[in-house]
Amino acid sequence: MNRGYILSFILFCLFLTARSQSTNDVFKTDTIAKSKSYQFVAVPIIFYTPETNFGFGGGGQLFLLNKKNVYNDRISNIFFDGIYTANKQFILDIIPQIYFGEGDIFMDMSYKYKVYPNSFWGVGIATPEDNKESYDMTSHILKVSFLKRLPPSLNFGFEYIYENHEVTKTEEGGLLASGEILGSDRAVISGLGVIFNLDSRDNTGSPISGELLKLNAQFSSKLFGSTQSYNKFIADLRTYRKLGERSIIALQIYFEGNFGDPPFQGLASYGGSNRARGYFMGRFIDKNMYVVQGEYRYRFHPRWALNGFGLFGEVAGDAEGLFSFSNMKPSIGGGVRYKILENQDTWIRVDIGKGIDGSSGFYFGVNEAF
Repeated sequence: MNRGYILSFILFCLFLTARSQSTNDVFKTDTIAKSKSYQFVAVPIIFYTPETNFGFGGGGQLFLLNKKNVYNDRISNIFFDGIYTANKQFILDIIPQIYFGEGDIFMDMSYKYKVYPNSFWGVGIATPEDNKESYDMTSHILKVSFLKRLPPSLNFGFEYIYENHEVTKTEEGGLLASGEILGSDRAVISGLGVIFNLDSRDNTGSPISGELLKLNAQFSSKLFGSTQSYNKFIADLRTYRKLGERSIIALQIYFEGNFGDPPFQGLASYGGSNRARGYFMGRFIDKNMYVVQGEYRYRFHPRWALNGFGLFGEVAGDAEGLFSFSNMKPSIGGGVRYKILENQDTWIRVDIGKGIDGSSGFYFGVNEAF
């Protein structure tokens, strides 16, 4: 990481510290508008990942104070942001999360627009590093979920998924330029899904206790306009336990399986800042993937914490390859956390992860990886 990124991080933390000392109310610092029914907060954004390099932007969050989930005190909100990165990537997000009634019905929606230069190594369990090629892609991604709550922590519902990916530039002579990879020119993913989850976490950003047990099945079909028909199944199992007053153990098991003929944009993707730190997001992609990770979190100060993590996982085209363990991809690492405001459980996260074969990553973002 060069000096410019280190300086940016230090200045940003000093900025946050100075602002947080001026008030004990997270909304007062950046609130632009407030009434009894809503509150609007401006949000500066700065981050770093191997996939994006340095990124910056801004956004806002509108809290709908009259639409609250009484079961866990979560408030309906609409978040949006615009981000530009040093790799000439542009990302626009709009994320409404709305509770109806007393929280018995939940609408979870997200729209993402991306102009995204990226890297591709091919599909498979052990693609070589010298396969790496660059490509540009423009994407529209929409997900809309409606969940019914069965008190106290069980949720069940349906979702609609729409993704439109247009590959606008490929490397001459590369794998994508050959046209042999599904989705190498364009891919539309469209279909319906079923969601089942049990969520007893004390909060979603930096949990201290509770569990998340989520099962998701998605069915994409040409009947809905998809370029390929395939099914996706996801299991995401997490648990959080306190060890004394300052220590927390977090564990996650994640599995994703695709059946049929998905385009490469719909395949399971290993790496990134959340599920497999230490590997470039998409360094390995295939139909099936699992990741097992554990993290120790030590909050030695009310606003500072140290974290250490370890993980392993794999991608493969079939179950036999997935659980052969011959090409397993482990990673270890750690980082520092800083709590922005005393009364709001939002943390700045800095992590370094080290994988195998020289793979590594530096991550600077908000809240825990899982």
